[in-house]
Amino acid sequence: MGLPHPLPAEFAEPLAERFRLLSEPTRLRLLDLLRDGERTVGDLAGDLGCTQANVSKHLAMLAEGGLVSRRRDGLRSYYGVADESVFNLCDSVCESLRRHLESRARAVR
Repeated sequence: MGLPHPLPAEFAEPLAERFRLLSEPTRLRLLDLLRDGERTVGDLAGDLGCTQANVSKHLAMLAEGGLVSRRRDGLRSYYGVADESVFNLCDSVCESLRRHLESRARAVR
């Protein structure tokens, strides 16, 4: 079930907020890393080449938006994907982008 069309005003802001969360490259890369399972901030920071503080900030934003979850195990916190539907959206946009770039490349030839 999708949103009603035309889009009601009360849905526009939460929808725009979800897209804002996904508009930052580091957050997209974090979600992609978490696609394979739970990870710690330190693991994620190492893989991205970012500071733990930067990764923590982005994870907090993703958690606030309902996209990731946090689980504590002793002194460690593990982050995972809370809303797997985000990958359907990302896959769809990536496929659309691939087609667009191929079309542009053909036009240049």
